[in-house]
Amino acid sequence: MTGGWAAKELTEQGLNVLLLERGRMVEHGKDYPTAHQDTWDLPFRGKPTQIDLEQQHKQARSPFLVNQAIKHWFVNDLKHPYSETKRFDWHRGYHVGGKSLAWGRQCLRLSDLDFSANKLDGHGIDWPIRYQDIAPWYDKVEQFIGVIGESLNLPQLPDGKFLPPMALNCVERHFRQSLNQEFTDRTLTIGRIAHLTDDKGFAGRSKCQYRNRCMRGCPTGSYFSANSSTLPAAHRTGRLTLRTDSIVSEICYDDSSKLATGVKIIDAKSHEQLTFNARIIFCCASTIATTSLLLQSKSKRFPNGLGNDSGELGHNLMDHHFQVGARADVDGFDDKYYKGRRPVGFHIPRFRNIKTQDEPLDFVRGYGFQGYCSRSNWQRGIKEMSYGKELKESLLKPGSWRIGLVGFGECLPYHDNKISLNYSLLDQWGLPTVSFDCQFKDNEQKMRADMKAQAVEMLSKAGYKNVTPYELEAIPGHAIHEMGTARMGHDPNTSVVNKHNQLHAVANVYVTDGSFMASSAYQNPSLTYMAFTARAAAHAIKQFQAGGFNHG
Repeated sequence: MTGGWAAKELTEQGLNVLLLERGRMVEHGKDYPTAHQDTWDLPFRGKPTQIDLEQQHKQARSPFLVNQAIKHWFVNDLKHPYSETKRFDWHRGYHVGGKSLAWGRQCLRLSDLDFSANKLDGHGIDWPIRYQDIAPWYDKVEQFIGVIGESLNLPQLPDGKFLPPMALNCVERHFRQSLNQEFTDRTLTIGRIAHLTDDKGFAGRSKCQYRNRCMRGCPTGSYFSANSSTLPAAHRTGRLTLRTDSIVSEICYDDSSKLATGVKIIDAKSHEQLTFNARIIFCCASTIATTSLLLQSKSKRFPNGLGNDSGELGHNLMDHHFQVGARADVDGFDDKYYKGRRPVGFHIPRFRNIKTQDEPLDFVRGYGFQGYCSRSNWQRGIKEMSYGKELKESLLKPGSWRIGLVGFGECLPYHDNKISLNYSLLDQWGLPTVSFDCQFKDNEQKMRADMKAQAVEMLSKAGYKNVTPYELEAIPGHAIHEMGTARMGHDPNTSVVNKHNQLHAVANVYVTDGSFMASSAYQNPSLTYMAFTARAAAHAIKQFQAGGFNHG
């Protein structure tokens, strides 16, 4: 997600870039094996085998990930083990493009409500930037990747540079009208996602085809991925070298210059150990992988990990909590349908703890809802107590309307939510594995109770039937939005990187994946990672051109 952006920005400004990927090559369009397969084309109609469930036993705890259509985007847990003091579901894909091939594509900006929250309520440390610092970089990223949406003029969810939005269906429009009538503090909009509804100016990419098979890889490049977008841009400069099967084991540090000199790698196939020298290093390996690399990079100067003077490296791990909300049946609208398989639902932006004069709640921060509304299909016949001609004819017609709300809530940055290195369990290359110790706490649990109650209230006031709340156990890692562990801050004594994403103590090492996050907000975070990466690259280029990062 961020490695492609770093490569694009640095090469386009004249720098030669070596991009190291620990996994295999994935070529855009060519290496999406299930992209054109229907359910009946997949082995076992897409269901995982017992071998699949054993090999991906931890990722199978999120059952929507381990299936025949997308299992190849996620690692074998037996070959890539990790430990848990408390359960953490770590989802990884080791290949070119990483999670940009299988992400949810929601692109929501953080606001000053989010960047100032730590300072105002005392949880975590103050962000060293505010919205105005990152807004131009949000603009840049959105205009390059293509994000649909409609402007709402909400302070808690800033508007962006949008392509035309996808249309809400009839029930979603009805629900939006109900929210407008029944509440003064909430609204409904189409999800803001990185899909093209206008492909002019997007090289090699075309409009979304409404196939909704996005997690399989998009042959038309209709949604943003590194493979279809940033990496081709970097390749076009002629200054990118991509090396796959390259496991970075250490960032090398030089005491005299107080800079990093390069990286050591292990070739995943030959196990050969190599060293590559560099003037600038961008860590974009994903939150857990980047932090584990920094912890592994020990020296006399940094006995506890590169740049870890504060002792905060590995701490303040966050993820969003979700899988709580409500569902309902919707009567009427039986003469209405929708076109295609729209790859996004609707979004209800945060409405809790927005203003200081609001009635105080028993939790801080806030949450939003993602929702869906559709008509049931022929699969409802499995449960029907019927048979024969009437059953067949009824199943050829659309079923009843259903609507659902799924809450996504903020997790506070707790110091004792952390990762550490486990030298008792080494991987197949002799490197330490990761151990997790992380849980959602009282604030998140109180927030979840409100999420469920508000979902029920909104669906009930809309007049929908059989409103049913639901809540599954909140497990960190489930949302696949892990962040923190190398947090950004003003003070080197309490943070790992500065406002430019540089390690405080090693100026030529930048950390721009989710590990730099000082708080989680409620918004899907990938857009923010990309914006900070573009901003950090501009800073690195400026320093480089001024003669910085010389090793003497």
